[in-house]
Amino acid sequence: MSGEATIKVWDIAVRVFHWSLVIAFFVAYFSGDDENVLHVYAGYAVLALVAFRIVWGFIGTRHARFADFIYGPATTWRYVKSMISSKPLHYLGHNPLGGWMVVALLLSLIGTCWTGLETYGQEGHGPLAQADIRLISPAMADDDEEDHRGGRGQGNGEADGDEFWKELHEAFSNFTLFLVILHVAGVLIASGIHKENLIKSMITGYKPPS
Repeated sequence: MSGEATIKVWDIAVRVFHWSLVIAFFVAYFSGDDENVLHVYAGYAVLALVAFRIVWGFIGTRHARFADFIYGPATTWRYVKSMISSKPLHYLGHNPLGGWMVVALLLSLIGTCWTGLETYGQEGHGPLAQADIRLISPAMADDDEEDHRGGRGQGNGEADGDEFWKELHEAFSNFTLFLVILHVAGVLIASGIHKENLIKSMITGYKPPS
């Protein structure tokens, strides 16, 4: 690696996951119009990638595992204080702040995907769609028709439910984008403090040992 000693840190699965998630999330975010097929499939891709990363966080290589980068409050705070000192603590894998950002992003993406599925289900599509199949007698059908004519139908409730999930989905999406911006800022700051190119390491998989 250009004559500089480096160590393999990020396996191919983590790197492919990372950049695939970047693409899938932004495709989903910027194609978020109603009934947009591209948005739907990009959302499914995000969900599949998040599911993979959770599994890989338990059975993957050393630095891909949650146990390697989820630290307690004391260790995290010690790292934060070291960042403003002359000798910042260095971690070969994710540093404590980076580790908690991974967790926050995964949780926010889960919320985004879940509310997206609920929204899609309210429209009668996807795995959360509820089939409206009723076996009723003609008399009950007449009563049902009168209920709707009399304003006792469930149309307003369904519309309110659709709007609720839609707004919650947008909130999760925007919060995830906010976390992404923080993540990028953190990567740039950490790269400067530790004098290493963290973006390049997520492409090549290699980092300096210290």
